[in-house]
Amino acid sequence: MSETPEGSTPPPEPEIFGEITRITRRTLHGEVVSHVRDMIIEGRLAPGARINEVQVGALLGVSRTPLREAIKTLASEGLVEVVPAKGAIVRRFSEQDLFQILEVLKSIEQLGGRLACARADQATIEAIADLHRRMLGFYQSRDRLEYFKLNQAIHSAIVQASGNAVLAETHTMLQSRIKRARFIGHGEPQKWAGAVAEHEEMVAALTARDADRLAEVIGRHLDASLTRVRDAI
Repeated sequence: MSETPEGSTPPPEPEIFGEITRITRRTLHGEVVSHVRDMIIEGRLAPGARINEVQVGALLGVSRTPLREAIKTLASEGLVEVVPAKGAIVRRFSEQDLFQILEVLKSIEQLGGRLACARADQATIEAIADLHRRMLGFYQSRDRLEYFKLNQAIHSAIVQASGNAVLAETHTMLQSRIKRARFIGHGEPQKWAGAVAEHEEMVAALTARDADRLAEVIGRHLDASLTRVRDAI
């Protein structure tokens, strides 16, 4: 066994708490943000719950300073609220909040899809189709979290393929706020299968550059997302 140089801190042994692993300092900020975001999406940090910096920091193997920086990032995404005298609270969304956000996302994604059909190069469309194939792999293995991440990446990639940076920035901001709600909307097998089928239609329409068909499928998909989320909350 190699010795640790005098004066340096030995690397921590990996520790598992459920699916949460300790983090190396090489990508500290990004990793802390990613882990805490996943904890919120999966419901380990429930809506309305205060984020206990000591407890969460101990679970992740990091000090309070990088955790606080991560919380600031998540607050900017709309997943966390920093409340005076209470600290960081996982944001709770009402049904009306979800309806309003999904209503705007629907319009953004329909416009983004139409522009992507007209403007995206073939390599970009093929890359989105590849994301879809990878997502199907996680669906088949029933890995909900990894499936969900690629699902959201596909929505983002279609809007980004529009070539409109303002549209993409607005979409990213809104999409990040309701990740937890959309994640739980896939909890039941029938609803999950329905979402996958809608994604199949979306990718087929994009590949064919059929803007009208893609806009219709996206609209139907976002309307169904609201129903799935509303039933789950």
